[in-house]
Amino acid sequence: MTSRLRSALSLVAIVLVVGAASEAWRAWSADRVGEQVAALAAPGDIEMIASDTCVFCHKARAWLNAHDVPFTECSIERDAACAARFTAHMAPGTPLMFVRGKPQVGFNPRRIADALGAS
Repeated sequence: MTSRLRSALSLVAIVLVVGAASEAWRAWSADRVGEQVAALAAPGDIEMIASDTCVFCHKARAWLNAHDVPFTECSIERDAACAARFTAHMAPGTPLMFVRGKPQVGFNPRRIADALGAS
């Protein structure tokens, strides 16, 4: 095996190891944030204004449910009051999250944790 081939294979191996470690870190971080949010959130603390066709709303719902986070949700397509509230906030899209009454555009678990008082 030539030294060039050996160097290329070594580089590929390093990239694969770094990629796997990065994914493991990301998964661990998501679980940790999920535990924080679940521990800090009381019923009524988190509300989500969603759209029935919103992929991001689906992901937010799945994440919240996977981590047993209490939240309420309304649909802008099925609930006129929900649609009016969404329109009043002039959000550019869904989900529109309310954490202890304060709006957050989009879904970001870390931002929710911070709003709930995680350090």
